[in-house]
Amino acid sequence: MNKILTWEDLSKFDIEDPDRVNGINNSYANLRLFGHNENDVMVTLYRDRHSWCPYCQKIWLWLEFKKIPYRVKKINMFCYGQKESWFLEKVRSGKLPAIEFKGKVITESDEIIAFLENQFGALGSFITSNQLRKTRALEREIFRSWCDWLCRKSFNFMDNSSRKKRFKESISKFNEILSRSESGFIDPALSNSEAIEPGTGDIIFIPYMERMNASLIYYKGFNLRSNYRYIDNWLTLFEGTSTYRGTQGDFHTHSHDLPPQMGGCYKESNEKQIAFSELIDNGEGLGNYELNKNYDSKYYAKIALRRVIKHKDNLLKVNPYEKESFEESLRSALTYMITGEVRIPEKLSGKSLRYLKNRISVPRDMPIISARLLRQSLNKIALLSDDNQADKIPLNHRYDQDPRNFISN
Repeated sequence: MNKILTWEDLSKFDIEDPDRVNGINNSYANLRLFGHNENDVMVTLYRDRHSWCPYCQKIWLWLEFKKIPYRVKKINMFCYGQKESWFLEKVRSGKLPAIEFKGKVITESDEIIAFLENQFGALGSFITSNQLRKTRALEREIFRSWCDWLCRKSFNFMDNSSRKKRFKESISKFNEILSRSESGFIDPALSNSEAIEPGTGDIIFIPYMERMNASLIYYKGFNLRSNYRYIDNWLTLFEGTSTYRGTQGDFHTHSHDLPPQMGGCYKESNEKQIAFSELIDNGEGLGNYELNKNYDSKYYAKIALRRVIKHKDNLLKVNPYEKESFEESLRSALTYMITGEVRIPEKLSGKSLRYLKNRISVPRDMPIISARLLRQSLNKIALLSDDNQADKIPLNHRYDQDPRNFISN
C-alpha cells in the first residue's frame, strides 16, 4: 500500500466554513449583510462569476469598505462562457458591473459609485470632486501606458524602450503622490471604528494596479514593487485588510486571464522575465511580491483542501487527461499538501495534475495562499511523472474555464 490518504482520511482535516454573509469578505457570498437585516438590502450587485473583471472589483470593494448590505448575482464574461439570457434582458449591452437599486439598473463603474454616493454618502472623497478629478485622469493615463507596453507587439528595441519609458513616467507620478501621503493612501477614509482605510480614490486605482503588478512581472520581468517604494507600501496597506484580500487575484490567475480580455499580452524575453514566469507557472509563486503578509500555512492548506473536496466530483469529471489515474494522483498531491509526505500513486498522471494546477483561479476558488500551496503540491507530485508533456492554456479565450459544470441548477 502506498498509504495515500483516502477522501475519508482527508475529510478529517476539514475546517469550518466561514460566515459568508456577515463574516470577512469572500468571493462565494450571494448576500452580504454586515449585521443588518435582510429586509434592509436595497442593492444588488451583478459581477462576473470568476472575479476577473477589474471594474466589478471596484464596486465590490466600495460596497464592502462602505459596509452597504447587498445581494450578489454572478454573470459570465464572454471570454469564458455564454452571457446569461435573463441578464441580457435586464442589461441589453451585457456590461458588467451593474447594480440594481429599487428596480433601477445602473452600469459603468464610475456612474455606479456616483449613484451609490448619492444614496449612502462618500467613502473618502466624492468621485466627482475636484480632488479626485486629477486622480481619475492619472489612473487612465497609467492604464493607457500599461496597455501600450503590454498589449502591443514591439518590432524593435527602440519601440519597446519607448513604451516602457512612457509607462515608467506615468507610474512615477502615482508613486510621487503616495510619497507625500502621511497615511500611505491617496484618498484616506475613516471607518466606523476610526481606523484609516482606503477611500474612493484608492479603490479607483487598485484593480488595475493589481493586474499591472502581475502582468508586468510575468510578461516583462518588470518588478513594480521593488521599483516603486511607495506603491509597494500602498499595496501592502491594502493587503493588510481582509476586505481587499477577499477580492484579490494572484499572479497566476491574472497572467492567464488577461490575454483574452486585453486582446493579447506580449512577452519581453529577458533573464528576469523567464525566471519570474517559470516560478508563477510552476505554482511556486513570487512570495511577498504577490502578497506581503505573514500567514499560517496549515490553516490555508486546509482551506484549499476543503475547496477541492467540495468540488472533487466535478473536478474529476471535467479533467480531460487520464481520468482513471487522476483521482489517485490528486489524493497524492493533497496528502503531500496536508502531511508533507510524498506518497507516489501506482499510476501517476502528471498531465492531469498540471491541468488542474493551471485552472485554479483566485479568488474564485480560494485565497492566494491556499492556491499557492495547492499549486505547489500538484506540481511536486506531477514532477515525479515520466510524462512531462505541457498543458497549454488558451490565449484567445478561456472556454476551458466554462463554469457550467460547477453551477448547481
